[in-house]
Amino acid sequence: MRIATWNVNSITARLPRLLAWLESTGTDVLCIQETKCSAEQFPRDELRELGYEAALNCSGRWNGVALLSKVGLEDVVAGLPGGPHYEGVEEPRAISATCGPARVWSVYVPNGREVGHAHYTYKLSWFEALKAAVAEDASGSRPFAVLGDYNVAPADEDVWDPAVFEGATHVTPAERAALSALREAGLTDVVPRPLKYDRPYTYWDYRQLAFPKNNGMRIDLVYGNQPFAKAVSDAYVDREERKGKGASDHAPVVVDLEV
Repeated sequence: MRIATWNVNSITARLPRLLAWLESTGTDVLCIQETKCSAEQFPRDELRELGYEAALNCSGRWNGVALLSKVGLEDVVAGLPGGPHYEGVEEPRAISATCGPARVWSVYVPNGREVGHAHYTYKLSWFEALKAAVAEDASGSRPFAVLGDYNVAPADEDVWDPAVFEGATHVTPAERAALSALREAGLTDVVPRPLKYDRPYTYWDYRQLAFPKNNGMRIDLVYGNQPFAKAVSDAYVDREERKGKGASDHAPVVVDLEV
């Protein structure tokens, strides 16, 4: 079973690339972030032609998450149970479902904007709610994983230059402590470091030639419980998909399971 996560940065803008990627990789389950579309705009028909069912939590031009599956899509939960609101709104940042033998979440963790901002406090509260929501599945016997754009680089080696990020979001002790709390709940980062190259970043800004210079960050993560981690046979960042015209600023992260 092949499962992946990808922040597509607008599913309508990325649709031709997305369809081609799904067909060429044979991915069974894809967790998508930043759909940036309404439910009516979501390309269900095009995805159905490739054999994918879709579950989505999206409401317009910002945020939005989805799950695509060829192996079933059951017990769908849209949203983060007990999650905080931002400026009175429950943002569409989480969706979970059972896909074949595994239970999976697609999450788009809030960015945080800057340390001390209300959005940063919201981000930390969102992480707390996520930990509480996944605790039971994380400790269970069924393969379970939370995949997505976590908007946190787990360690200094996961950013191209730690000095550049000093005092900024994505690398603060509080954000990294939130990841540690998820691990304490029974989840582990199942994508090993290093992979097939020294710095397996997943995100590169569009500006200042960040991708050609490999000035990136590893913020798209796959956190799985013990049964999930034991089933992993391979994992990689599809860096090639970040290349070329019309690419997302994130690359897909792919995990193969023997289940």
